[in-house]
Order: sequence, then C-alpha cells, then structure tokens
Amino acid sequence: MKSRTPKVLHRAGGRALVEHVVETALALTTPDRVFVVTGHMGEKVRGTLSERGVGFIDQAEPKGTGHAVTSGRGVLAGLDGSLVVLYGDCPMISAPTLRELVRRRGESGVAATLVSTVLPHPPAWGRVIHDARGRVCAIVEVKAATPEQLAIKELNAGVYCFDAPLFWKHAGEIQPDNPAREYYLTDMVEILNRAGHAIESMRIDDPNEVFGINDRVELAIADRLIRDRKARQLMLDGVTIEKPETVSIDAQVKIGMDTVIEPFARILGDTVIGEACRIGAGAIIVESVLGDRVEVGPYTLIGTSKLEDEAHAGPFARLRMANVVEKGANIGNFVELKKTRVGAGSKAMHLAYLGDSTLGAGVNVGAGTITCNYDGRQKHQTIIGAGAFVGSNSTIVAPAEIGENAYLAAGSVITETVPPDALAVGRSRQVNKPGWARKRRAPRT
Repeated sequence: MKSRTPKVLHRAGGRALVEHVVETALALTTPDRVFVVTGHMGEKVRGTLSERGVGFIDQAEPKGTGHAVTSGRGVLAGLDGSLVVLYGDCPMISAPTLRELVRRRGESGVAATLVSTVLPHPPAWGRVIHDARGRVCAIVEVKAATPEQLAIKELNAGVYCFDAPLFWKHAGEIQPDNPAREYYLTDMVEILNRAGHAIESMRIDDPNEVFGINDRVELAIADRLIRDRKARQLMLDGVTIEKPETVSIDAQVKIGMDTVIEPFARILGDTVIGEACRIGAGAIIVESVLGDRVEVGPYTLIGTSKLEDEAHAGPFARLRMANVVEKGANIGNFVELKKTRVGAGSKAMHLAYLGDSTLGAGVNVGAGTITCNYDGRQKHQTIIGAGAFVGSNSTIVAPAEIGENAYLAAGSVITETVPPDALAVGRSRQVNKPGWARKRRAPRT
C-alpha cells in the first residue's frame, strides 16, 4: 500500500476493510466468537474495532496464514462447532455466502469446506485440485504448479470453514517446509487428507466477493464495487437513484423507500434517511438523521445533524455540526447552522449564520442575520423565542435572549435582552443633509 496505515484500515465503501469483514462475521455469530488476528501496528486495528466487542489475537511475528490462526490456540481451541477463517483485506465476502459455507460443511460432515471461484484469466492464486470423487485433494501454489495444474481455472479464495475440533487436533502438523519458511494454512488440506478426512470446495459465482486488496488501485476498485452493490440494493428496496454511477453511498447508510437521490450526491457514515425524501444534486450528508419527506436542496452540506419530518435545507446551505431542524422548518440558500436548534415551522431563508442558538417555533430570520457567538475566548448562546421576527441584517451579540413574538428592526445590533412582544431597534437614526452631495461635487477653488 506504500502507507503508514495498516492495510486493513484503509477505507472502501465508507469503512475500513477489516470493518467490513468483522460486520459480516457478526451477522453469523456473537461478538465473543469473533477474533481478529493483529500484528504490526495492531493497536490501531484494535482501536478501530474496540466498540464491536470482538476478541483479539496477537501474532507477534508474521510467519504465514497458518501461524496467524494457530496463534489463537489458547482462546480458540476450546470453542466447538465450525472455525471460519477470513481475510481482513477482502471486504466483499457476504453473509449469505458464509452461511451457506457453514451449512454445507455441517450437513456434509467433512473436515473442511473451502470457498473457490473460477476466473477465465486466473491470477497468482493457488489451484484447487480434486480427486476422482470430486473431493479436494490438494491446493497447489502457482510457484509449485505444473503446466497442467496451471491450466485449472478453479482457484482457492482463502476462505475456509473447518470442523473446529479436527482442525485443532491436526493444526500442530503444519510445518514451515517451504522456501519462505512460513506456516501455510493451505497445508491443512494435505494434512487432513492424510488423516483420512474429506475436504470439499464451494464455488461461488461472483469472484468479486473474494477480491483482495494489495495496492491503492485495487482499493479504488473495491470502493466502487461496494458502492455499486449498495446502490443496487437500495434501488431494489424502493429508492430512486438518478445516475447511480455518479452517487457515493456508504455501506452502512439506511434510506427509506420512495426517496429520490439526485446525481453526484454523497451520503456517508451512519446516515439514516427516511421515506419520500429528496436529496439534491451534489449534496453531501455525513453522519446525520433525516425524517420522512425531508428535502435537501442541491449542493447542501449536512454534518452530524438531525432534520425532522418535512424539513427543508438548501440549496447551498451548510448545517455544519450538531444541529436539529424541527418539523417543517426551512433553512434556505447560503444559510449556515452550527450547534443550533431550529423550531418547528421556523425559517431562515437567505444568507444567515446561526451558531450556538435555539429558535422556537415559527421564528422568521431575515437575510443577512448573524449570531455573534464567539467573544474571542468562548462561545455564547442565543435564544430566540417562538414567533419572533428577526429583521434583515440583524446582528445578535451573544449571550442574548429574544422574547416570544418580539420584532427586531432590520439592520439592528442587539446587545441586550428583548422582552416578549417588544420592538427592538438597535441602529443610529437616519440623518439627511440636503444638498450635501452637490456641494461635494463642486470644484475646489
């Protein structure tokens, strides 16, 4: 990867590669039965996965795939059932595929079932060799394969389901008798065969499921594949995506039916969008929650915010962080919110900045209004009561409180509390000087 970041922490489809794999594993079993083998910079991997409740196994030295698995003997050998082995850099393996893998091994009673796939132009993966009965008798790596074996198109994908007690009974027989002096998990095929146990392969039709990442070109391919899969599933679930090839939707996003996503939108993180919404072209929504019938105008940025049912934001609005826009409220073009709650039915339609503020229901904020929330040392709150009318180009110097149904005259600088139902005028009185401009234009003597 040519990176200071562990490969499995590079991101595709909105998650680190290993997060995709762990989430898939958690679809099959409980966190206490999922273990991640870590090595170099393992503390970063542990930090990324710490909230998922999975276990960790330390591989002190990288001595091969077999060594990675057997490093967990102390915690894994006592577990019954099936032992499923996955790669942390293959993010697209699906839960249905793994369920079928476990089912097949359990019903057939074989010692192991491995995932294989067929490619017309095979990469440098091990070839799966079958005996006359169709059982797997060997996995031959490319470097050791004969021309006849290289002609085999069935490839070992590196995903296995073992009978757990049998695996641990024979795992100690893996030896580093290869040029790299590493312990290869593929050797278990020969070991189990030698002990008289059967092994089967399960071919999958979609080779993308076992697509592994080794460089940033492959990372970009994986990102596209994951997002294509997500968009397809959303469309099958009733979401309209216009020009889906232009839209970026993270794998964990949830979107309700009859919502429309316009071209070039980006919907990221753990965002949840309700039903019958419209997300405008070029909009970016990050870690936010939108209710039903919400409209987000084109080129609007929404970050870590909540928009309740029938709220409207944009076009060209910015909801920067930690905002709540209540039902039916309207945030218009070139309006920025930061840590602000906008009450139900309230409006800020043009060119305003509202930071660290609370607006009651039915407030109207005129164009050019700003809340001066920072005094150079700390932030202060502005509270605007329900039904208040804030005239255009008002400047509210926090801390400030505007009472319910109060009026602020356009162009006012507000530095004191405004009582309910009052009119606040905070500007100099206009003075007209007749003839002044004409005298200014007169030539000087």
